[in-house]
Amino acid sequence: MYALLKEKRLVGDAFWVLFGQLASAIALLAGTRLLTELVTPDIYGQVALLNGFVALGVAVFSYPFICAGMRMWPECQDNGERAVLYKSVSYLTARSTALAIGLLALGGAIYSYVATSDVGLFIIAGFLLAVTVQRELGIQLLIGGRKQRSASLWQTSDSILRPVLAISLVWWGGQKVEWVLLGYIVASMVSNLVWSFALSTKSKNTKNPKITHNFRNEIWAYALPLIPMELIFWVNGIGDRYVIGYLMTAAEVGLYVATYTIINEAFNRSAMVLLRTFQPVYFQSCVQNQVKDGFRVLWIWIACVIALGIVGVALLFFTKDWVAALVLAKSYHSAIELMPAIAIGCALHALGTVVSQPLLANKRTKLLLLGRVCGVVTAAISIPLLVKSFGLLGAAIANPIYFGVEALVLALLAKPWRTCEVGKKVQAEGEVAVQADGLTAT
Repeated sequence: MYALLKEKRLVGDAFWVLFGQLASAIALLAGTRLLTELVTPDIYGQVALLNGFVALGVAVFSYPFICAGMRMWPECQDNGERAVLYKSVSYLTARSTALAIGLLALGGAIYSYVATSDVGLFIIAGFLLAVTVQRELGIQLLIGGRKQRSASLWQTSDSILRPVLAISLVWWGGQKVEWVLLGYIVASMVSNLVWSFALSTKSKNTKNPKITHNFRNEIWAYALPLIPMELIFWVNGIGDRYVIGYLMTAAEVGLYVATYTIINEAFNRSAMVLLRTFQPVYFQSCVQNQVKDGFRVLWIWIACVIALGIVGVALLFFTKDWVAALVLAKSYHSAIELMPAIAIGCALHALGTVVSQPLLANKRTKLLLLGRVCGVVTAAISIPLLVKSFGLLGAAIANPIYFGVEALVLALLAKPWRTCEVGKKVQAEGEVAVQADGLTAT
């Protein structure tokens, strides 16, 4: 039953994914602790709001194309097709990222005129968006090709360099938002350059490949429903900070985001280990029509996510004071009461992600979009009402509400208790063909 999980390569994948997520999490936690010691909640809140715009640009304008490339990577027959796929994804991603940067600069100029703020911060955020997209493109396609070691090392180096350079610039130049953002930019530029060069030297045999397939139409068909879905995902994951900023202040945003980041990273990194380990194997099983293996992998994955959520929430409930003292500066400790509700929301979000995998495997992204819409509508209603009534605690309580609704709807749409439909469809087509041959012979 567990023969697939004992596969040597799968164990190796799991090791490198675990290494990458653990190293990245340690770097982020240490960086958050030092950065909250050096900057006030107001400065941290401004950085968080600008980072939110960067995340919006990556999610809506770039990640749908990157996700399509990662899903189609296992279907490529040879290095030539993989090179063509990479070129197509890179072209579409670069074009959409340029549009995102233009919109960010325009929005920043309008906001700066109305609010008399510094438009330079939005320009810096545009540069951060560009280097972040380049990083995600490289890492996600490596994951699609099951090159987990290279992906993890790239991610780890970026995660370490970002807080190191940001803290160094703040230490040298003082408490300024631009120093933090510039530190992130330089860090990603260095890691992207190093890893792009290192990986290109190992892939010289893919230069000037024979074009065997035009992927752009397929990428668009896969990515188009993901564009509004990623916008919805952004609203669910980051939109609450803008509601807090509008109804309260940037300082409250800083308190909330610092606390949310710590909890979310703990759950998200753990769930990402499982995602990067199981998802490529699950997709590959569906593509190769290995119905039983795919179904088994999916449910082992679901069981691991449920166990992770239960254990994680229970541990945090009893250790939240110790966690806050360890990873947050004392001026941020007033947000400790937010932690349990945020943790439940993160656990439900991870569950919703795994139960929706049959929709991605079968390329039914429109149904996935419907599930996300239910979550974002719930978030749009619950977050403002609860923030008005309970302040920061209300924003935390809203997390399990909208992520819970989203997970429930996605489970009903994806029906993970059924076997992989791709394999069943192909098997049925084969049986029909055999019957047709028999009738012809008769």
